[in-house]
Amino acid sequence: MDCRSKIKELRESTGMNRKEFCQYFQIPYRTVTEWELDNRHAPEYVLRLLEYYIRNEGLMKKPLSEEGQIDPVLEGGDIHEKETD
Repeated sequence: MDCRSKIKELRESTGMNRKEFCQYFQIPYRTVTEWELDNRHAPEYVLRLLEYYIRNEGLMKKPLSEEGQIDPVLEGGDIHEKETD
């Protein structure tokens, strides 16, 4: 998923408009606008941190699409193989 779609999906998942989202996360309004217009791209780590914070602080009002979820391997999560007998 590209930056434009991801940042917009994250913002919309909180139920916040752009102004509220920017104020809450202390990101300049112009920066988020540029990300959503695809004129600039947020670093991948910023998108991961925003998603992590939104999920873990209970800010998510609607679930992210399956495509919008970040792969745990990319975010450095532990992947354990299931043992079979």
